[in-house]
Amino acid sequence: MTQATLTISSKNYSSWSLRGWLLCKMAGLDFAESPVDLSDAGARQELLLLTPSVLVPRLTHGKVEVWDTLAIAEYLNETFPKAGLYPADKVARAQCRSVSGEMHSGFYNLRSALPMNLKARHAKFKIFSGARPDVERVKAIWLECLATHGGPFLFGAAPSVADAMYAPVCTRFRTYSVPLETRLAAYVETILGWAPMQEWTAGALAEPDEIVELEVEF
Repeated sequence: MTQATLTISSKNYSSWSLRGWLLCKMAGLDFAESPVDLSDAGARQELLLLTPSVLVPRLTHGKVEVWDTLAIAEYLNETFPKAGLYPADKVARAQCRSVSGEMHSGFYNLRSALPMNLKARHAKFKIFSGARPDVERVKAIWLECLATHGGPFLFGAAPSVADAMYAPVCTRFRTYSVPLETRLAAYVETILGWAPMQEWTAGALAEPDEIVELEVEF
């Protein structure tokens, strides 16, 4: 019997659901998905306002409930220490937590200007000026991590919490054809070709096209 449930919303649109789901997969947790009703006001708020902590993702594991993405990461790291969600090296682990926290609490302009939509492709998309510093900062983080730890993931040979946090950005860069230098393009392909991402993407593509009427201009 499955002891854990992860509450998520749209696989096509919800970047925070994706992050929590990837963390559970990386931890090796046996869990069931519990999709929320996308007509629910709270679920719409998560999609429209891009907030990291409304209803999803919410992990229920026995008597434990955790509903913030980084809190889920920390809980899973404590519960499954051998899963390697964070790097073993103390210095690398601190960097991993820092760049993950930066994604969790920042990059609002990027997230609002380039909303996650795995079904969409825009060959030409003009990124408004307010979001460009966010895009450049993401590139700088990736380059530093890849140069320091050797790739193909941000902290070496195995995925970490940081890769789960930045995975939705990889989908956004593909959706909106954001130009990337060779090493960054290779990282995006690594993430998009990662087995859990392939599984999530298949679920996203299977969703109805009109899941929720988005009432904001992105």
